Amino acid sequence: MTGSFTVSTSSRCQLIDITSDIQDAIGESKVKDGIVVAFIAHTTAGITINENADPDVKHDMLMHLEKLVPQSREFHHAEGNSDSHIKASMMGSSVTIILSDGRMNLGTWQGIYFCEFDGPRTRKVWIKIIEG
Repeated sequence: MTGSFTVSTSSRCQLIDITSDIQDAIGESKVKDGIVVAFIAHTTAGITINENADPDVKHDMLMHLEKLVPQSREFHHAEGNSDSHIKASMMGSSVTIILSDGRMNLGTWQGIYFCEFDGPRTRKVWIKIIEG
């Protein structure tokens, strides 16, 4: 099964927990065992798995990414969002999670985050669920 859903962001840089959206797609697919791949088809957004229990983790991740790759006039890319492209590459464009009994095998504190680096925008997350 292949599907998608949209994510609307409200600021330039933002991490949005999309774990439940992906789990909903798994439930609709009726696949019990296999893998799910979530893919972000955008060059200034990414996806990652990290802690979703303490909201300070999201804040700290965004703060440190901004320190590592700040917006700068020194970049050559004319659109002024080179930092967004770099941050998206650092996070990656996909995650793969094992499914067992219709649930993702995430750790106790793990969640899946859509990573916006050039918002606000409306983005698309692609999902591929493979039975096996």
